[in-house]
This record gives sequence, C-alpha cells and structure tokens, in this order.
Amino acid sequence: MDFVLLGTGAGVPAKARNVTAIALQLLEERGKVWLFDCGEATQHQILKTAVKPRKIEKIFITHLHGDHIFGLPGLLSSRSFQGGVEKLTVYGPKGIDAFITTSLQVSGTHLKYPLEIIEIEEGVVFEDNQFTVTALQLDHGIYSVGYRIVEKDRPGSLLVDQLRKEGVQPGPSYKALKNGESIRLDDGRTIDGKDYLSAPQKGRIITILGDTRVCNNALILADSADYLIHEATFSAEETEMATAYFHSTTIQAAETAKKARAKHLVLTHISSRYTLEDAERLKEESSSIFANTIMAEDLLMIKIPLYVQE
Repeated sequence: MDFVLLGTGAGVPAKARNVTAIALQLLEERGKVWLFDCGEATQHQILKTAVKPRKIEKIFITHLHGDHIFGLPGLLSSRSFQGGVEKLTVYGPKGIDAFITTSLQVSGTHLKYPLEIIEIEEGVVFEDNQFTVTALQLDHGIYSVGYRIVEKDRPGSLLVDQLRKEGVQPGPSYKALKNGESIRLDDGRTIDGKDYLSAPQKGRIITILGDTRVCNNALILADSADYLIHEATFSAEETEMATAYFHSTTIQAAETAKKARAKHLVLTHISSRYTLEDAERLKEESSSIFANTIMAEDLLMIKIPLYVQE
C-alpha cells in the first residue's frame, strides 16, 4: 500500500504544485488503485508516475470545487484508450452525477467500460471483506467530506515451525489450517488450525480530508489513523484568512492530528502564494505541534508498511 501525491496545490495550478489528486495504490491488497479527487491535469501528472489508469477501480471525490473535479472528464475518457475495460465507480457528493454525465454527453465521449456513479451521504459508502470506507461532512464553503479508509484485520501467519514439530509436513493440509479449519492426521490426532496461527495483523487506517476548517468530524475521521492527509492551505499567521475562506492552517492541521492521536500527518492543498522555499517553514510550523509531519510535494510517494511505527 502506498500514496502517490499527484497534486498538492490549492485553487489553481502553480509551477511547483498541480491541483488536488491522491492515488492510493492497493496493488498487493487487490491489484487496484483508488483515486481521491481529480483536479485539472491529473492525467498529465499520472504520466510522470507508475500509476496505471486502467487499474483505477474507484474514485472518491471530497467536494465539487473545480480544483478537485475538473480533471475527471479527461481521465475517464482517456482510460478507455489505456486498456481500461473493468468497471469504475465514482463516489461523491450530490451533483457529481450531473457533472460527469453532462461532460461525457456534450463531448460525445463513449466509454469502453462500465461506469457507476454513486452520490454519497454521511456514513459507510463502501465495504467489502478487505476495507470499509466511511464519509463524514466537514466544514467548508460547500458540502465537503473526509474519508476514513479502514483495512480489516488480516489473519495471522501459519506457525510452520510448530507444525513441523508436530510432524505435519507442508501440503494441502496447510491451506486448511491457515483457514482455521481442523484436520485429522495419519496417526489419528486431530489438530485445530486456530491453535497454529499467530495473532491477527491489525489493519491500517488512512484518513483523507477534503477542504475544511477545524471541526469535530475531522477528529472522528482521523482517530488513531496511521496516516492523516490534511489540507494546510495557509500558514500559521493567516488564521483569520483560513477561517474566512473555510480552510485550515498548518498549526490547525497539526493540532487535529495530535488530538486524534494520528501517527503521521501529511500536509497538502498548499496555497499558490507559498513557494517551494516556503515549504520547509510551513512544515516547521506543523512540526512544532506534531513531530511526525510530512510536507507533501507533487509526485511524492509514501509507502505505508504493514506495521506503522509511531
């Protein structure tokens, strides 16, 4: 599992930062990619990475401001020409269906794959045997949500050395034991697979917030998250402006991460008023409150290990 930060800027593209898009690569977990927001020129950013559009399985939109959705029509269209034939599902607030449908109809675009558009409300928006994705409303100028991605706990590893001591050799029986089943040995003994499994591997928690001011739902979504991706549109000295424009500062993002007991904080959605030279200062502002702060940069990849260390 890893992030590829395709765009880390706010509002308009800048030389150093494109507008918002984040790829969550789940290649080992399910061989797919989930995209969070799709600002203008996201498909151009993808060309600079190893992300494959045909592997994009789901797109989660936080809100309908242009810097988060204007790249959708182009990406959806291009996916047909890049080998994408499998179903793609787009999740987003009310209005996302009209935006996509109208864009594709007016441009005469015909997709070669099934497209499903789900207009979401608060609560669980997706769940299968691997992941649960929950959305809650944030505090922004228009309806904006954050997403909490929870990986379900994985079964423990088979204790092979212990089984060999019991005289159980590798073979089909190992699969049954791995599934927690009981098997009967040649000598008449019956052993239970549950007795030969290590403790379950705890699933990871990822929180990706849309644009927001400080609010309680951000804390709920970020609770104990391994990685919290939080907008930090403004520096610490621009608190009044952040409040007026329904955004957050570096300090406010750090305080949310600290209160939520997150393990890592990634600052993104940086205003174009700040240059790359300002990035270190912005990071230091956040780090003074929350030490494990990462300043996002376009095309930065962040690997998410199975066991996240604090």
